Parts: sequence; structure tokens; C-alpha cells
Amino acid sequence: MALQESGEMYLETIYVLSQTSNTVRGIDIADYLGYSKPSVSRGIGLLKDEGLVIKDSEGYYKLTEAGKALAEHIYERHTVLTRMLISLGVDEKTAAEDACRVEHYISDKTFTAIKNHMLAMLDK
Repeated sequence: MALQESGEMYLETIYVLSQTSNTVRGIDIADYLGYSKPSVSRGIGLLKDEGLVIKDSEGYYKLTEAGKALAEHIYERHTVLTRMLISLGVDEKTAAEDACRVEHYISDKTFTAIKNHMLAMLDK
């Protein structure tokens, strides 16, 4: 299944927010992304239909196992690309913003090559 950029952003956001809180609400996602609550509800609904997100009995969003695996993959792209850009001399804020744009469009083949290059650089 190929998610659009917005779907990936929602998954990554739920993943990031769930690292610091056991409860992730729609308003938390909206605030984090700067989106409207109706937009978040619509986007999360699509992820629920795909079996990537569930809403528990108390109204909190949680990633399914499939959703968590995909979110971790997306987040790894973000962190590796951010670190690469910082290592090239880009300031942290710009690196994170640019990595966020690139992470959604880069191929797995290219990402793997970048990741392996970064790992090799750490070994030196």
C-alpha cells in the first residue's frame, strides 16, 4: 500500500507523540502538524480504513502493529536524512524541515544507500 505524504505525516506524528505520552488525541495531532481538527479526522479515518490506526474506547489514537512498523520506517528516514544534512553543514532547523520533505519521495534504494553511507562514515 502506498500512502500519500499526508498519511505518512499522520503516522509519523502519532508515532512521535506516542513516544512521550500514552494518549494521543486528534487535537494533539492537529496542534503538532498545524492542521485543522476536521482535516486530521478525515486523514486519520483513511488510516483507520487501511488498518494502520485504531481509536480506543477513550478516544485516543494508537498505531496498529502494521501502522507502527510503517511509522518507524518513516521516522527512520526522517532522522537519518536530518543527520546527513546536519553533517553537511546545514543548520538543524533547516535540515529537519528539508528531511521532512525528502523522506516522502525518496526511493527505498536511494535511502538505503544514504543510510549505509552514513553508517560507514560513523565507522571511520
